Amino acid sequence: MHVQRLRGQYASRLHGEPQPSRPPGEQPIHVSAGGPLTFDDCGESFRLALEIFPRYFPEFKFRAFCTSSWLIDSRLERAVENLAPEGRRPVSRQWRSFPWRLLLHSKGRFLLGEPGVSTNDIAHSKGDAIMIDLKQYEVWFVTGSQDLYGPKTLEKVAEHSREIAAALGASAYMPVNVVFRPVLTTPEAIHELCLAANSTKNCIGLITWMHTFSPAKMWIAGLRLLKKPFAHLHTQYNREIPWAEIDMNFMNLNQAAHGDREFGFIGSRLRLERKVVVGHWQDEDVQAQLGVWARAAAGWADWQGAKVARFGDNMREVAVTEGDKVEAQIQLGYDVYGYGVGDLVTLVNEASEAEIDRMVQAYLDEYDVAPALHPGGERYTSLREGARIEVGMRNFLQAGDFKAFTTSFEDLHGLAQLPGLAVQRLMRDGYGFGAEGDWKTAALVRAMKVMSAGLKGGASFMEDYTYHFSLSGDKVLGAHMLEICESIAANKPKLEILPLSIGGKADPVRLIFDANTGPAIGASIMDMGQRFRMVANVVDVIPTDAPLPKLPVARALWLPRPNLKTAAAAWIYAGGAHHTSFSYAVTAEHLRDFAEMARIEFLLIDENTHVEEFKEKLRWNDLYYHLAKGI
Repeated sequence: MHVQRLRGQYASRLHGEPQPSRPPGEQPIHVSAGGPLTFDDCGESFRLALEIFPRYFPEFKFRAFCTSSWLIDSRLERAVENLAPEGRRPVSRQWRSFPWRLLLHSKGRFLLGEPGVSTNDIAHSKGDAIMIDLKQYEVWFVTGSQDLYGPKTLEKVAEHSREIAAALGASAYMPVNVVFRPVLTTPEAIHELCLAANSTKNCIGLITWMHTFSPAKMWIAGLRLLKKPFAHLHTQYNREIPWAEIDMNFMNLNQAAHGDREFGFIGSRLRLERKVVVGHWQDEDVQAQLGVWARAAAGWADWQGAKVARFGDNMREVAVTEGDKVEAQIQLGYDVYGYGVGDLVTLVNEASEAEIDRMVQAYLDEYDVAPALHPGGERYTSLREGARIEVGMRNFLQAGDFKAFTTSFEDLHGLAQLPGLAVQRLMRDGYGFGAEGDWKTAALVRAMKVMSAGLKGGASFMEDYTYHFSLSGDKVLGAHMLEICESIAANKPKLEILPLSIGGKADPVRLIFDANTGPAIGASIMDMGQRFRMVANVVDVIPTDAPLPKLPVARALWLPRPNLKTAAAAWIYAGGAHHTSFSYAVTAEHLRDFAEMARIEFLLIDENTHVEEFKEKLRWNDLYYHLAKGI
């Protein structure tokens, strides 16, 4: 029996025993039998649960299976393929209006449920969180003080610190866990904590606060070796001064106003990058700023040791997509692995017919598929070829534990068509991507997917493709040959097959859609020779002026801020790439925090940008970064 243990009345009812009253909030637990959690074993457990619960526990209206402990494999989706009743077929990894869906997480969490089921603790976005679970991470709340004030004062400091840490952890703005750490009062304790933070994998940074005065020389040794980002929260426990009751005991306890300034000095003296957040800890803007910082820290942590697969090389003669991969690994933390396309072709050719069948069925379930691509249609074999490519790419990336990848239309030997649909779906599932060998953009797309996990809007590879110069406002049409992520789609994508006059291969299958409207940001990272530079432009995505019936690619139309002429000129002066990572959820604040953690230059183009001032900033930045190497 695969349903082994149930709580309270549920277990007794299953065995025909007397049924005690159910305690409030008691829920049944479905546990698989012992032994390996194989593909067939999990599938049988689901089948039996769907059969047993309606029969024995009809009042329990479960809507989902959720776990954080199973050994999740990409093939597990097959186990639920035929579980639901007729007409309620499960849909793999897609947030759409189907009766059942399966969401997989690489960190060992998944949910199978109906539309409307609460998934706040798992994901909100259209699939990006499949590989990304920010709750695996934690930030440590670290309070500084000293022994001068006596044990009673330090006990109160610890009490207040616990309360603040708990409030920040419970905030809707905080995507990661906040862990209270004991109050630090000696150089040795600070040194040990920083060492512990460095060696704790799921600790992605510190939030520091000086409740009382904490002499900053105590922090030098620890901060010099700290490798994790930190945010300096300049707050105090009480919101207002208790005018009628304030005395010297209160003053001795609440010294953040000058204690944090002492700590701030040593941060500046050591030239440490950090984020300073000022305000009362219960204020929404304070919690929001710390939440943004935590998302940036999660993106930075995800980069450390990340692997980027590069199928083929750079597009021939293109400059901006090149760069120093050794320096990137030293400074940014991720590693780029080069593969001949034949390595990928081997796994594509090894895709089984059963795997292809399941992938094709997912397409038919999830998209508005062109009639010619349906079984029996004249182009059905092309759809199966696209599915074969996706199966092979997924297997390759999963086997190598890659988080991002690139392709090149100049290097497709052995592939029947340019990977379009496969790339779009892999991005939807959290992978970073860059076209034409652009490994820097692939890594940035991945980082922005991590930073935006759980937020509405999505993130995608993008390219400024063509302009619309008009008296009503100059606009940019963003697109690419095929590879735009469906996480930014405004509606259900169409799956079509159309000619592609590049690459020299068969017509590729691809998803076509218009992007959502609203504020967004596009960013790129370039290797400027002496340093890496990130440039970002805030834009407003708008509906197209008219339908685009002949444009066979996904697309977005936007108004750059402050306007196209200024934005494009500033971008070009900055040497910005033609490829970007594009997101509705990530903001300039996220990217600035991220760039500071990476110690790379950050340039923002927005409604406040003026070309001449921007050029001056570029000149000053050149001088600063040159001199900073010797500081």
